[in-house]
Amino acid sequence: MSRSRQPPLVTGISPNEGISWTKVTIRGENLGTGPTDLIGLTICGHNCLLTAEWMSASKIVCRVGQAKNDKGDIIVTTKSGGKGTSTVSFKLLKPEKIGILDQSAVWVDEMNYYDMRTDRNKGIPPLSLRPANPLGIEIEKSKFPQKDLETLFHGMSADFTSENFSAAWYLIENHSTTSFEQLKMAVSNLKKQANKKNEGSLAYVKGGLSTFFEAQDALSAIHQKLEADGTEKVEGSMTQKLENVLNRASNTADTLFQEVLGRKDKADSTRNALNVLQRFKFLFNLPLNIERNIQKGDYDVVINDYEKAKSLFGKTEVQVFKKYYAEVETRIEDLRELLLDKLLETPSTLHDQKRYIRYLSDLHADGDPSWQCIGAQHKWILQLMHSCKENYVKDLKGNTALHSPMLELDNDMRPSALAHLSQTASLKRASSFQSGRDDTWRYKAPHRVAFVEKLTKLVLSQLPNFWKLWISYVNGSLFSETAEKSGQMERSKNARQRQHDFKKMIQEVMYSLVKLIRGSLLPFSLKEGELRQYGGWEMKSELSGQWLTHVIQTVRLTYESLTALEIPNDLLQNIQDLILDLRVRCIMITLQHTAEDVKRLAEKEDWIVDNEGLTSLPSQFEQCIVHSLQSLRGVLECKPGEASVFQQPKTQEEVCQLSISIMQVFICCLEQLSTKPDGDIDTTHLSVDVSSPDLFGSIHEDFSLSSEQRLLIVLSNCCYLERHTFLNIAEHFEKHNFQGIEKITQVSMASLKELDQRLFENYIELKADPIVGSLEPGIYAGYFDWKDCLTPTGVRNYLKEALVNIIAVHAEVFTISKELVPRVLSKIVEAVSEELSRLMQCVSSFSKNGALQARLEICALRDTVAVYLTPESKSSFKQALEALPQLSSGADKKLLEELLNKFKSRMHLQLTCFQASPSPMLKT
Repeated sequence: MSRSRQPPLVTGISPNEGISWTKVTIRGENLGTGPTDLIGLTICGHNCLLTAEWMSASKIVCRVGQAKNDKGDIIVTTKSGGKGTSTVSFKLLKPEKIGILDQSAVWVDEMNYYDMRTDRNKGIPPLSLRPANPLGIEIEKSKFPQKDLETLFHGMSADFTSENFSAAWYLIENHSTTSFEQLKMAVSNLKKQANKKNEGSLAYVKGGLSTFFEAQDALSAIHQKLEADGTEKVEGSMTQKLENVLNRASNTADTLFQEVLGRKDKADSTRNALNVLQRFKFLFNLPLNIERNIQKGDYDVVINDYEKAKSLFGKTEVQVFKKYYAEVETRIEDLRELLLDKLLETPSTLHDQKRYIRYLSDLHADGDPSWQCIGAQHKWILQLMHSCKENYVKDLKGNTALHSPMLELDNDMRPSALAHLSQTASLKRASSFQSGRDDTWRYKAPHRVAFVEKLTKLVLSQLPNFWKLWISYVNGSLFSETAEKSGQMERSKNARQRQHDFKKMIQEVMYSLVKLIRGSLLPFSLKEGELRQYGGWEMKSELSGQWLTHVIQTVRLTYESLTALEIPNDLLQNIQDLILDLRVRCIMITLQHTAEDVKRLAEKEDWIVDNEGLTSLPSQFEQCIVHSLQSLRGVLECKPGEASVFQQPKTQEEVCQLSISIMQVFICCLEQLSTKPDGDIDTTHLSVDVSSPDLFGSIHEDFSLSSEQRLLIVLSNCCYLERHTFLNIAEHFEKHNFQGIEKITQVSMASLKELDQRLFENYIELKADPIVGSLEPGIYAGYFDWKDCLTPTGVRNYLKEALVNIIAVHAEVFTISKELVPRVLSKIVEAVSEELSRLMQCVSSFSKNGALQARLEICALRDTVAVYLTPESKSSFKQALEALPQLSSGADKKLLEELLNKFKSRMHLQLTCFQASPSPMLKT
């Protein structure tokens, strides 16, 4: 493994010798990059890492442990450099202990030692120390069991300071293997120690010899006085003398030891002060440490130190401790304010909020910081929502085009604005309608649609953390274990009291969300005061049904995401009501736009007729309706918890009326096309059935449609609409759960039939009137008289002309629609037969030849159009024949038959069209 730095090298240690627990300073090179880089430190083979304090890369401070070796190297090991070397060594000295019976020329205080566990000095009272080795030779512990020794020396002790000291026990326990020569040396050591003590006592006596002499003189003088003068006489002088001696002794002692005792008192005072500083350095350094840790953001360390100081010095009566603890409380109060400011700062993450609340709880902050945070977040969310609306309204007024992302309306490419909540619910957006355009077709989102996207995204980014913060507040997970145990009952009570207030907060957020969306899309649903607060949009044009569908999908996904947070349904009811209103509005707008699209279908009529006599207009109309209903499929579908859009009778009636209006608009389009002036028709060719006989030859491709041909085409379309299209549309309405379908069908069929009848009558009038009007002039052409006429030789020209005109009508109708031929010709035959009957009945009298001529012409016409006779036309022909005199002779009948056959034979080609089988059902 390659290392990035050189191995550590120790080049100096100060001091270079000392007893165990001596504090030393190690200097060298590459001693580590930081405290965490230092992983090993040994002095004389003893691990000193626990007491090591890394100062820099060239300096380390530590304490020497209880090493076994008297002298050894200093080895430093780091992560970056590995195990190092040393050019110096440290010598470990054995401490000199002064026994309780040893004389000393200095003051013997308690002996200090260093406790690695608590990092401070502890003292051992002098009485706990054992005297030095009294024999002065090496102690060799025996292997005799302790219990056997206690049994052998019952009631005795191996401790030579004990009253029951047993020398034999001591020798067995400590010198069982010691040689005799060593024991003799031990005896010599004991003698030397005894002589030393005697010499020491004698020296102390010599030092106070004058005092003893003065005391001896005083006692001798007292004794002599007592013998000479008696006890009573010398009593006063003896007392005075004794007091003088004692005063002189006291003064002499004070003079001798005043300086020594003063230095000792000063040293004791200094030592005590140092011990206090060392022992309570935690408290004295705590204010500064708190500031440093706050700057570094180590709030956990600050709280732990504060709890420790509070438990140790919270109730102290020592003034110094009170002063420093008060300073600690001041810093902690500043920390509380700092944490509260950070807690209420927005925006912030849920993790940071929980962390700051836990800190404030551990610091026993006043009030309820968690509830303050909830309130701040609530205000922040409302502020964001209204700011979002103001920004979009301002941008709409300032710019005509919003710089918003492109929103695709196809199936696969539409972006989801709510994908960041995939952890709580699947928010993958699917298309709610099918686009009839190319897949690359895209819209640029209108301002209001982009606003709803932004607003819902904003709410879904803030509300989940807001709700989770409340849940954590209720279940107590915001607080630490200590705080939870101490204030659980109080917090539970607060949570119950705050529940109503929090419910109002959620309701206010939902209320604002719904009102802001209504203000942008459904301003008519707001009151005047609400419109001023939540509206302000410039409604230049109504949104299309496709964009409303997009908005509905967005709001639905928002509702699903909020439901996934387990927010109660009663708090989300406003959103459900909004979705219902948007769905209803979308249906209305879509149907209105559909009516507009249907109205424009007249411009798309190409007048190209297929084999069934139809143009593309009925199919386009049906496709327009189907496309509209398909775009509403997602809107009409009820998601979980949603009501049907048709639950309100008012909505049912409005939808029904709009559906009827769409049908009527199309019927008006048909009427408009049928009455369009010839100059407005852009058709340049007409397609006909190639299987039908073309009585007039091929139609020139520059052929322009006449008004009669347009009437026929529209009539053909009307028939198809009645039999197929309107019924198909009714099925589509029923498939999409529309209400009032029967009413829609009845009203539409009635309007269509009315138009059909009106157009049919117009066509019949255009075609029948010229034929009917030509009968009377043709009959009486050349001053023809029924009373005076020649023997009939055939059908006269007026009838042939009428038949040719009828054949022309047949050809015209047949070219457009074969199905219309029986209906049209039957009506024309009725008009011709009725006119012919009228003319016959108006004749006052017929000659024989006149009657035969009239019967010939009536029968020729009747037999020619026999397949198109109706009860009305048959009745007219019957009346016409009844107005004629009956044929009396067989010769007249034979002549009539011959003339009829001759007419049919000569007109066979022209009359072929009348031989087609008519429709069994003739619509009149």
